Amino acid sequence: MNLTDRTGHPAPAARLERHSLHRFAWRSLAPVGLVFALALGGCDDKAQSQAAAPPPPPVTVAQPVKRTVTDWDEFTGRFDAIEEVQIRARVGGFVNSVEFKDGAIVHAGDLLYTIDPRPFEAVAQQAEGQLADARAKGELAKRDLDRGLSLVQTSAVSEQVVDQRRQALQAARAAETQAEGVLKAAQLNIEFAHVIAPITGRVSRHLVTPGNLVQGSESGATLLTSIVSLDPIYIYFDVDEATYQRNSKLWFEGRRPSSRDTANPVQVTLTGETKPSHEGKMDFLDNRLDVSTATLRSRAIIPNSDLSILPGQFGRVRIIGSAPYEALLIPDTAVATDQSRKIVFVVKDDNTVEARPVVLGPLDDGLRVIREGLKAEDHVIVDGLQRARVGAKVTPQLAKGSDKAPAGAKP
Repeated sequence: MNLTDRTGHPAPAARLERHSLHRFAWRSLAPVGLVFALALGGCDDKAQSQAAAPPPPPVTVAQPVKRTVTDWDEFTGRFDAIEEVQIRARVGGFVNSVEFKDGAIVHAGDLLYTIDPRPFEAVAQQAEGQLADARAKGELAKRDLDRGLSLVQTSAVSEQVVDQRRQALQAARAAETQAEGVLKAAQLNIEFAHVIAPITGRVSRHLVTPGNLVQGSESGATLLTSIVSLDPIYIYFDVDEATYQRNSKLWFEGRRPSSRDTANPVQVTLTGETKPSHEGKMDFLDNRLDVSTATLRSRAIIPNSDLSILPGQFGRVRIIGSAPYEALLIPDTAVATDQSRKIVFVVKDDNTVEARPVVLGPLDDGLRVIREGLKAEDHVIVDGLQRARVGAKVTPQLAKGSDKAPAGAKP
């Protein structure tokens, strides 16, 4: 049968048969190709998953530091001057001059104010004259008595005359004593007209300017300025009842000296500081607790040679709260919070992470005391906490300065 048309091309029936055979071949090969493609895809996914699996994350670990520490109790205190004097006028009069610079350091005996002394000088001169007159009268009375005593022996004068002359001498001596007192009072007023600093310290501003009248009476003496001592300086703080009871128990057990009879050391941190900058010693404990606050007023004395601390400043006071003892310490940054618990992350021997609840103590030289929950051989994560997961493996790296590495740790 001729399957070509006039132009020599295959007839339509032949083309249809060829097309059917071609489509059948593709249908037969399609499942084989699909299986081959899936196989290739499975190999790719497996290789990618193997390549995407990351290694255990690196963390820095260290063993707790073991050393002898002493607990410190911390309180908020306020500084106060050991000596404080309000300078008031002791005599009345007009102020002549102010002899100090406001806010300067003055020393005991320095002149602060001068009050017009002329009225007191006039009174002193008058008292000197009265004293001279009294002394002259006394000398005359003494001579009269001496003559009377010699004449009474010859009965030239009577005993009554001698007694009168003796009484006159006594009156003259009393007048002399009175005149001496008036002169001393006048001289004191002249001295008080020159107001001097009674203590060494920092003076406040002057409250009275020259030309003003000041009163010197005891009840209404004019306030001129004030002086506070600075070196050393007190700091007062209140100890709560629980701490007082604990310290008393330690004292009875002989494990801590009492601040009543021992100048226990204290450390003071000023506002804005992160660690203590001043050291001192305990100076006073009150004899009763405040009934409204249940606290015991306490006081320490602090050297202030650079005069940097002023009365009225606040400070954090640290005082020893225990006998020395052996403790384990870790960086405070290694401690995490899990709701109400404090935990640390420990790397076990198989390099898995374990969360360990701990009981914290105070800070000591930048490290946190761990009272319970750790052992000396534990390896605590001190850096990389955000990469650690409980139960997951990590790659521990030994912290600098640590001499014992956990299993699998990199040097």
